Amino acid sequence: MNSSVAPRSESGSEKPQQIPTASAKLPDGQLAEMVFDPVERRTRFVVGNGDAWGYEEAVSLSPAERLVPFSPGNNLVKHQVVLFASEPEEYGNEAALVSGIREFIRRYVDLNEEFEEIATYYVLFTWIYDAFDEVPYVRVRGGYGSGKTRFLLTVGSLCRLPIFASAASTVSPLFRLLDAFRGTLILDEGDFRYSDEKSEVVKILNNGNARGFPVLRTEVSRQKEFDPRAYHVFGPKLVATRGFFQDKALESRCLTEDMRGGPLRPGMPLNLDDRFRDEALRLRNQLLLYRLRHFHDVRALVVGTGDLEPRLTQVFGPLLSVIEDPSARERISASLQKFNEELKDERAESVEAELLAVVRDLVARGPEQSLTVKEITTEFLARHGDEYERRATPRWIGSILRRRLGLRPSRNTGTFSLSPEEIAKLQALYARYGIPVEEKKIAA
Repeated sequence: MNSSVAPRSESGSEKPQQIPTASAKLPDGQLAEMVFDPVERRTRFVVGNGDAWGYEEAVSLSPAERLVPFSPGNNLVKHQVVLFASEPEEYGNEAALVSGIREFIRRYVDLNEEFEEIATYYVLFTWIYDAFDEVPYVRVRGGYGSGKTRFLLTVGSLCRLPIFASAASTVSPLFRLLDAFRGTLILDEGDFRYSDEKSEVVKILNNGNARGFPVLRTEVSRQKEFDPRAYHVFGPKLVATRGFFQDKALESRCLTEDMRGGPLRPGMPLNLDDRFRDEALRLRNQLLLYRLRHFHDVRALVVGTGDLEPRLTQVFGPLLSVIEDPSARERISASLQKFNEELKDERAESVEAELLAVVRDLVARGPEQSLTVKEITTEFLARHGDEYERRATPRWIGSILRRRLGLRPSRNTGTFSLSPEEIAKLQALYARYGIPVEEKKIAA
């Protein structure tokens, strides 16, 4: 039987396990954040809270475990696949920090004012995202030459522990990078050209917006045994795509901007040079101090979400929580409200909405109407039979009822139908998909 033996020091006692770490919340509430000095080529931890912090070469969790920073010779550090702060740096107040972030973004990438403000506060959010259980994504969409890559490089360089996926030749390293660094994924969908790679990317995006949903992958151990492993992929993400995601739920997690492209704005640098990198490092240093000061109190801020649907409030509420300026919070809330209305409009034009309209009319015909899946299909065909590439069948209609609308047709005497308990769920679905329902008139 194989057994692992912990290494022993010269005195005979067991040496603690060395755990390479980029960031940790310590048992006493302090934060340990790895920093990298590019001049001295040195890594270490900043440990503390608020303005009470200091440097540590390592952090002992127990006699058996010791956190150590990644080596400065690590390829990921050396080749800037992941970016770090070099030291905490004073920024004054939050308004000054926000202004500095926004000026930096404006200097290097051309965005409309509304999305520029969203991107600015998203940068701030990435530095305290792990105080929450849900995160939204920011996505830019456009074709070749539209400015997507410039956006990712500019905004991504300010985010906390940005992981630039373009440096990975395949998707496989991304799971390990996210699990090891717990940072912000900077992802250009165009870097992954094959369908199987893109499906793996979608797994990361689908599982990565809520805490507690790791991606399971089967790997082969040194003993040639299959060894399932859970990879932590939770965290903020900047994404560039050419089109829409097929998954509507994934679309609803993304604040999206369609990039205009065209010539660079007058005065905007053509290349991102050493000045760009120095400015980005200085802002990351200031944002590190912001994290030390505000990680533990960010949840106490007021969250205003207007009339957003509960799901959008859950996803985007954390972003609003980092906005100290009431007027900025109001503007971004208004942007989210427009996004909310666009999602409702899209739902109202979907096959699910058309199917619900059919169900609504069949239900309205009276209690004597037996609401079977076959009858729903017949009515749907009569209205929309030539609008879809595939012909509507009871099986297809039943799958939409079950998988997309959450209704459960039951089998009775050989046919599937909606029970009174399922029909009772329809009112909530009508409201969600914008299906108007006439109120029943009560006879005098």
